[in-house]
Amino acid sequence: MQTIIPDISKQIYKEELLNVLEGKYSTLGPLWVNYQMEWMNGIYSAFKDHDKFLIIIFLLKKTLDFYSRSFVRLNYEQFYKKDRVEIGKFNISEISTELNIPKESARRKINELEALGVIKKIKKRIIIDRSSFSHIKPENTIKRTARFLATLSSLCVEQKIIRNKLTSSNLEIIIKDNFSYMWKIYYEMQIPMLLRYKKIFNDLEVFHIFGSCVVNQHLNIEQKNEFKTSREDYIKSMLSQKIQGINAMSISDITAIPRATVIRKLKKLVAKDSLTIDEKKHYRLTGNLVHTLKPTQKVVLEQLANFSTKVFNFAIL
Repeated sequence: MQTIIPDISKQIYKEELLNVLEGKYSTLGPLWVNYQMEWMNGIYSAFKDHDKFLIIIFLLKKTLDFYSRSFVRLNYEQFYKKDRVEIGKFNISEISTELNIPKESARRKINELEALGVIKKIKKRIIIDRSSFSHIKPENTIKRTARFLATLSSLCVEQKIIRNKLTSSNLEIIIKDNFSYMWKIYYEMQIPMLLRYKKIFNDLEVFHIFGSCVVNQHLNIEQKNEFKTSREDYIKSMLSQKIQGINAMSISDITAIPRATVIRKLKKLVAKDSLTIDEKKHYRLTGNLVHTLKPTQKVVLEQLANFSTKVFNFAIL
């Protein structure tokens, strides 16, 4: 069988995609933020607890790392052929340190996951039983990711970074055919993102609720933006316009977080001047936290550029 050697001169560099993500933010930003919040909704729906899902994907990532080190690449069907996935050894201190969860909370959440049958110890093996919780197969996440990457590829064609647009259907096939590797690099992007925002907001529920307000504002400004503007200009425009906010009931319906919890967390965000509330009890962003988040958002965009670069090079070379 003839070996195909990639044409190195055709490779894409992270810096090129980061420039597109930054420069065409009014097109890509709302799309990605919306997809991320849909992913957050899925995370929360699994256990009604963000940290428990974070623990699960952290442990699954260790298994995906092992596959990669062992030069094993499973497609989507192979990876989900069995409900049970063997994971490596772990301890409470590791979970606590790596995921920024207090040690006693980490211990309690691991015990609860064991009680639910999600984590099982069978002789010397540690198993994650995917049949015991929802959000098992990431069908929608793959579709959303492929659609985003297809849009990004169109802009890359405009910038002459790549020659031909990558379609969402082709990208879905590439992701599924190389699933264990693709999901390893996907988690390498998503887990640090969650941890960065968790550090800023102190818990992921607050970030999830704040993010829903961000999505609302993105969606409302999206219809008014006729040009592909940079992230800096887009944020200025978003904050300067009189955009209708979102109420606590809508946030609760979207996220599935109980309304009482949503209201309590929104009050904290208002008290910190991260959100403002009007007479109709609609919540909108203020410039305060948005500007504070800029350095973190830049790192998140860099990680998105890194992920996108790896997928594009995999598809093109």
